[in-house]
Amino acid sequence: MPRDEERITELEIRYTHLVHLIEELNEVVIACNRRIDLLEKDNRRLLEMLGSFAPDLAESPDE
Repeated sequence: MPRDEERITELEIRYTHLVHLIEELNEVVIACNRRIDLLEKDNRRLLEMLGSFAPDLAESPDE
């Protein structure tokens, strides 16, 4: 029986570490999503500004 208790304790420790790791990863994902949202807003704003400089330009000058 003591061996089973050791195994259970080891599993509980691993589980606790995994829960902590998942929480940390979730925070990183949330931060990345916030940053992506901000970048998308900036990109839209810049595209609107660019369009106001040359509204009649259908294609980029490189094309």
